[in-house]
Amino acid sequence: MTQYRYRTINRSGKWYPSLAQAQRFANSIGAGFLDRTGVFIPYRGTVLELREVPA
Repeated sequence: MTQYRYRTINRSGKWYPSLAQAQRFANSIGAGFLDRTGVFIPYRGTVLELREVPA
């Protein structure tokens, strides 16, 4: 199973089971935001990390 999180220079988010969840909570660490149409807008320097965990 793939997990996702956003990382900034100073902070790292929690690991989430879906990209949509990671995008929804990225604002709490200052990594980006969802605009009015639901498109994720990352801030400069934001990195998306992925990892595989055994099911």
